[in-house]
Amino acid sequence: MSTSSGQFTHINENFVCEYCGRHVQKAKTGCRNHCPFCLSSKHVDINPGDRANECRGQLKANGYELDGKKGIVLLFLCQKCGQKTRNKSLRDGPDPDDYDLILKLNVR
Repeated sequence: MSTSSGQFTHINENFVCEYCGRHVQKAKTGCRNHCPFCLSSKHVDINPGDRANECRGQLKANGYELDGKKGIVLLFLCQKCGQKTRNKSLRDGPDPDDYDLILKLNVR
């Protein structure tokens, strides 16, 4: 399902992770842009959900921070172009993010 709101295109769908091969179910609420099993994503967006970035490199979670409203926010680094991005962790619904993997990341 895809809906657009300004610079944010809401895409919430099932996918197969290109990095670990696991099937990932769509989020219960919000959007999922990374694999909950290996905490990787593909660098495809300039603005959330637009699929306009030509990089297509692997975004690997390399840290996290705590946000009073969003909870755990994962920090990603593109292995191809070096860009840093952020996305909140999904802790509920089908396929919640692997909390043990998150705790192994560097807290910022």
